[in-house]
Amino acid sequence: MPAPTHTRSHRPSPDAVDIRLPWWAVVLPAIAFAALLLLMAGPGQAAASAGEPGVGHVVIQIQQTFAR
Repeated sequence: MPAPTHTRSHRPSPDAVDIRLPWWAVVLPAIAFAALLLLMAGPGQAAASAGEPGVGHVVIQIQQTFAR
């Protein structure tokens, strides 16, 4: 006589928390951050940007912020 088998239900338990983000919840903030970084680091006018590069300027500003 075979023993009865218990089938597992695919329903989550009531106390379990399902934390799954949709793909756009990760991608959209990353794209927005990259766009804002490019706007901040990019030269405003090509003829006027004879000084230091934009990314170097951003890095210097970050260093000065954390050095205080």
